[in-house]
Amino acid sequence: MKNCILFLCCLLVVACNDDVIVKPNAKLRLDYPRAVYKKSQTNCDYDFDVNNQALHVKTPNCGTILSYPAMKAAVYITHQKVSNNNLNSLLYDAQKLAYNHARIATSIQEKVFKNKERNTYGVFYSINGDAASQSHFYLTDSLQNFVTGSLYFDAKPNFDSIYPAVVYLREDIMHLMETLEWN
Repeated sequence: MKNCILFLCCLLVVACNDDVIVKPNAKLRLDYPRAVYKKSQTNCDYDFDVNNQALHVKTPNCGTILSYPAMKAAVYITHQKVSNNNLNSLLYDAQKLAYNHARIATSIQEKVFKNKERNTYGVFYSINGDAASQSHFYLTDSLQNFVTGSLYFDAKPNFDSIYPAVVYLREDIMHLMETLEWN
């Protein structure tokens, strides 16, 4: 009996000799369709090109929501009139909104935007890290119109996981800024 148990133990030791297989590092690859743009119809003081992947929802007071259901993301756009010398206040509020994320963000990069042909001036903020929003922007003609926008995901912020969608949507926002024109 002892010999039988000893034989089974030796058999188990010899039989469990698995070769170690080293697996290559995996990287998440998310491919999004190439963006195709069409002109929006806001019936407000501004229009812009919108990606055909986005659902364009008009809100009261000439606001807009660009919803991206496949990415569980949305860009919220608001419009305000410049009046009674309130431009400095509007600029301050837009900058403050972007920098409210500085405590959580690993970095916030600003890109100044100027389009003299369309009379649009503003700033695009790339917010990196696990902040609630990954992008903010504002555009103005400095005289009558002021537009702000913010990108939010319908998920707990985990920048590593949403990064491919963030890159795609930042390009969309930049296209929106480049094509925005005042009516």
